[in-house]
Amino acid sequence: MSFVQNFPFFSIIIAMFSGIVSSVLSGKKARAVSITAITVTTVLSACVLAFCLRTGQSYTYMMGHFPAPWGNEIRAGVLEGLTAVLFGVVMFLSVVGGLHYTEEDVEPSKQNLFYIMIDLMLSSLLALIYTNDLFTAYVFVEINTIAGCGLIMMSQTGRSLTAAIRYMVMSSLGSGLFLIGLSLLYDVTGQLLMSPAKEAVARIVADGSYQIPLLVIVAVVSVGLAIKSGLFPFHYWIPDTYGYATPTASAVLSGLVSKGYIFLLIKFFYRVIGTENAVHSHIINALFVFGVAGMMFGSLRAIMQTDTRKMIAYSSVAQIGYIYMGIGLGTQAGMIAAIFHIFSHGATKALLFISCVGLYKASGDRTDFLALRGSGYRNRLAGAGFLIGALSMVGFPMLAGFISKLLFATSAFASPHKMLITLIALAVSTVLNAIYFLRLLIGLYRPTKSGSFAEMEQAEQSGRGGTAGSGFAAPAANPWTMRIAIVCFIILNLILGLFSQPIVRAITDGLAMFG
Repeated sequence: MSFVQNFPFFSIIIAMFSGIVSSVLSGKKARAVSITAITVTTVLSACVLAFCLRTGQSYTYMMGHFPAPWGNEIRAGVLEGLTAVLFGVVMFLSVVGGLHYTEEDVEPSKQNLFYIMIDLMLSSLLALIYTNDLFTAYVFVEINTIAGCGLIMMSQTGRSLTAAIRYMVMSSLGSGLFLIGLSLLYDVTGQLLMSPAKEAVARIVADGSYQIPLLVIVAVVSVGLAIKSGLFPFHYWIPDTYGYATPTASAVLSGLVSKGYIFLLIKFFYRVIGTENAVHSHIINALFVFGVAGMMFGSLRAIMQTDTRKMIAYSSVAQIGYIYMGIGLGTQAGMIAAIFHIFSHGATKALLFISCVGLYKASGDRTDFLALRGSGYRNRLAGAGFLIGALSMVGFPMLAGFISKLLFATSAFASPHKMLITLIALAVSTVLNAIYFLRLLIGLYRPTKSGSFAEMEQAEQSGRGGTAGSGFAAPAANPWTMRIAIVCFIILNLILGLFSQPIVRAITDGLAMFG
């Protein structure tokens, strides 16, 4: 066995061990350990991706001395490696971009706890990507939930505590349904490792036995993970959760956490149930319907918001709907589009949340549309980051969101019965996206009523907060870490948009290995 094949196991252990070490360190030292762990695990995942691309095969890693079906396994391939690399990059930039504001929002005595939660979140996401064991997946689903709640409540405001409680209640409901589904699957198949379970499911389908229990298993697992990922109508925990957490927590939760659960659901369909059985169960159709509904509802609610945090949060509801619509098409093309959108939305939404902080700081820490008027001039880098992120969400050419929508549109033609609905939903949702994002962008680059752009320039050069009664906030001085994060996020978005073909090819090859 090549030494590189140990790296998925090393990555999970390094992330967990970092959390243990951080528990006895100060906030600054815990921060250094966390950033180091994210960097190292991302490099290890890149090595796994390069190894699988070179060999053209996936592989399993047996943990301990017991083989299947009693032992525990990790499985890695091109898709797992690619997902782990992108998740690592987004988490690294989210943590680095929000460093300054984490120090402001989190009490010094609790900052090491914040980075413990980051480490646990990293380990759980890596485990969901790499594990080949369903019970291990459940354990790390729970670790993910606990870490998510910890990240939400770290700012310790009344709204963040309420959001954490709501998140815990909904996540516990989803976890419970997921556990019930796994229990039923074990009763029927006697297996918890994914590959042996898939063989047992194939025998059940061939024999025609346990058809109703199998349908219940698919439904319960799908609903459980749909709740945890925020699919409409199970999305009501999202606005407060994303809107009132610290910038780093909002970026990680919106960009990665929901996507980890969706990735696990895709693994369940491919490696446990089988894609043909999933399509024949018609659960796929339900996911398609709720995905389309989420695209419409999330966009309409985003238009109604006057607080940018709520607007971006409801935008996430719509974008999660896109992913489930792609899965619901029940075709390989639809799945490729859904996975690419997991990548593009993860990178873009983290960029939006990190950029927004600079705009808020340039507007007296206010988050409503009126207060943000002209903030694109007062904080040019944050304005540029938000501009790129918003245009990507709308589907502007050369950006990641454009490729996502192009893939969804082309994949619709491979599913004739759903083609018309898919194309109409894409068109309507794109128009709605343009309405609420472009409305805000126009405001960001529009002078306030009591002043002009020249006055903003004069205020920026003099370093004061504007003339008396002008309403201008002092020009924001972005921390250097935030500047690096925004620039890197913009570059990542352009890479996904301009060099999408190699990524799509890697996703296609990864899905071929996935089953």
